[in-house]
Amino acid sequence: MEKKLQSFILFLKYVSLAVLTGVLVGIIDAVFGRGLLAISDFRMEHYLFLIPFLPLAGLLITWLYYRFSETSLKGMTLVFETGQKKREDIPLVLIPLVMSGTWITHLFGGSAGREGVAVQIGATLSHALGHRFHLPKDSRIMLVTGMAAGFGGLFQTPLAAVFFSMEVIVAGKMQYHALLPALTASYTAAFTSHMLGLEKFYVPLQDAVKISDGSIAVRLVVLGIIFGLTGRLFSFLLAQLKKFFGENLKNPYVRIGVISIPLALILLLLYNGRYSGLGTNLISAAFSDGNIYTYDWILKLLLTVLTLAIGFQGGEVTPLFSIGASLGIVLGEILGLSPVHCAALGYAAVFAGATNTLFAPVLIGLEVFGSNDMIPFFIVCMIAYLVNGNKSIYGAQEVNG
Repeated sequence: MEKKLQSFILFLKYVSLAVLTGVLVGIIDAVFGRGLLAISDFRMEHYLFLIPFLPLAGLLITWLYYRFSETSLKGMTLVFETGQKKREDIPLVLIPLVMSGTWITHLFGGSAGREGVAVQIGATLSHALGHRFHLPKDSRIMLVTGMAAGFGGLFQTPLAAVFFSMEVIVAGKMQYHALLPALTASYTAAFTSHMLGLEKFYVPLQDAVKISDGSIAVRLVVLGIIFGLTGRLFSFLLAQLKKFFGENLKNPYVRIGVISIPLALILLLLYNGRYSGLGTNLISAAFSDGNIYTYDWILKLLLTVLTLAIGFQGGEVTPLFSIGASLGIVLGEILGLSPVHCAALGYAAVFAGATNTLFAPVLIGLEVFGSNDMIPFFIVCMIAYLVNGNKSIYGAQEVNG
């Protein structure tokens, strides 16, 4: 009886802390997300005056990290190591560092995302709360809870956020024991950030892809293979470039200062900063009959990988969304499928191929584009997940079995 009572009290503590985590992370996500959007708008208006200073921005980011917390440079790796019980603490200073570093990256035109930042924020805060309230040190529950809150609060896709946080730490092994706290925190964070003005990207697709036609089913498989290999290419190049620059330009100031000079020049010359920032301009173009070039996806991929590999801050997921959507438009025209539907499928499936996750990408598709294409989303994301060879943008991700 006493053990049952202790278990119930511990359960209540987890749920209560999940609500607190959701509120706090939702507030931080709103500040971070709205600030990032304002910075992006400002950069697009003044790109000629900002992108040339990308090398100096890189030096500033590097100085900030080495001055206040060199350990925090590991970023998402800290989250994975904590979840895999390889370390006990994530420094709280990571939160202001990763936020400011990402804002600076985007202000001066680096090609990067935001999701990884939100996940780091959520995981760091929730893990600290778990220690503060004396929860079991070896428990992943609070870590997964915070990751879900960070993702859900920023993207307003709480269900996808929950499954992402449960399946990403160890590929092939779901952290089901964290389900209820993660759900609580994710929905609380999404509600909080929405109330504070953070809006959800939502494009409901009206017509469903008819998979009863055998030729269409085959084309969906082809899409899944291409999207999965694209995600795999992203993770492969990111890992290889990080390794290459780490071995050949060991001084972090030289690495980011020197390589960002040609990077800034390329970003400036290619359609006036078209490939700078999150890639939301490409996503908007894909779903609003805008202009998508056949090479948009590969240029965005290469420039994002280069930006992140030399030390700029930011996530990978929003660029992955833009890569998938841009590629989907091109493939839709080639395969004789609706380009918009293919863009939606690519939006989710390249994410699957790059992160080595399955359920989160499917749910991203359903939460962003509606449930009409539930089966196509599952088919394409499943194929993308299978062909990626257990490779991931998260180098510290473990594979079960």
